[in-house]
Amino acid sequence: MTQSKDLYYMQMALELASRATILTSPNPKVGCVIVKDDVILGQGWTQEVGQAHAEVMALRDAASSGNDVRGATAYVTLEPCSHYGRTPPCANALIVAGLARVVAAVGDANPQVAGRGFAMLEAAGIAVAHGLLATEARAMNRGFFKRMETGKPWVRLKMAASLDGYTALPNGQSQWITGAEARLDGHHWRAKSDAILTGIGTVLADDPQMNVRLPEQDVLRQPRKFVLDSQLRTPVSAKLLRGASVNIAHAKRNPDAEESLRQAGANLLYLPDQHGAESQVDLPALMLVMGAQQINELHVEAGATLSGALIAAACVDELLLYLAPKLLGSGAGMFALPELQQLNQARELTVHDAKQLSDNTIRVLACFT
Repeated sequence: MTQSKDLYYMQMALELASRATILTSPNPKVGCVIVKDDVILGQGWTQEVGQAHAEVMALRDAASSGNDVRGATAYVTLEPCSHYGRTPPCANALIVAGLARVVAAVGDANPQVAGRGFAMLEAAGIAVAHGLLATEARAMNRGFFKRMETGKPWVRLKMAASLDGYTALPNGQSQWITGAEARLDGHHWRAKSDAILTGIGTVLADDPQMNVRLPEQDVLRQPRKFVLDSQLRTPVSAKLLRGASVNIAHAKRNPDAEESLRQAGANLLYLPDQHGAESQVDLPALMLVMGAQQINELHVEAGATLSGALIAAACVDELLLYLAPKLLGSGAGMFALPELQQLNQARELTVHDAKQLSDNTIRVLACFT
């Protein structure tokens, strides 16, 4: 198979992976194409967690069409798994099916797999190649790779502001700086995330629901809710406490408030900073707690104080900015960050997507470098 053909089929596998829904989390989204003599025999993508992975779906697709996959090549966007988890190992399924070659975009960062899938295939006499479109494959599963490599989720911080950088008027009015399409787009980003985080300031000021509000067919699940509330000031009447369980991270012990919030259905996370200060939650520790809960992607919607604190603690990977075509002149800023003395102290980002929405809002996605 020529390199151009390998590239073509791997691009197809990546497109298939993009069809995998958010229900695959905490598993990664994977696509697979099985090819022999330049004929596609089967294709598939990861199903919801606990169901078949991409390779098994592709093998089933081939079998349903009566195609013989012996001697074929499988193009898969991630190293086939080699362990028994919720499903049997995919590497073994490819071996049993008689594949001759496997081309993977990238190795699996899961320590239970990490090279073992490739080794299993090679031990069975299957030729293995990997590295083709690895950057694209990693980008599709940023949260999974981040969690496997650091124990923390990929953190996306969303902010809506005027073109001159204000999120609200001096009197606090902020609804609505952006238009209807930008707000709808924001809900789609919520839907892609495993969890949503906000701060107590936002809870007290806006009483948010912290959920996905889209047409019913587009809401496959509701992300888990997290609130950073160091002093446990969340009222038991807060809208976010209705429905799904809420995780509240705090830094001060308050038995009465703790009991009231538990009775309201909240799960409390006592995470004072490393110095035991009761005024501040240990943000990196909170990220590790989320990682341990198998959260791949965290979506943050908070005010300037918490947003700035997360950035200062190096807990943010990506900014999702909605810039409305308005000038407010003064008001609340986007991020409360320490004052800099030199321009070379500025935190650098790389813009990887910019789009003008139909309501003239500009959506910008930028990653910290």
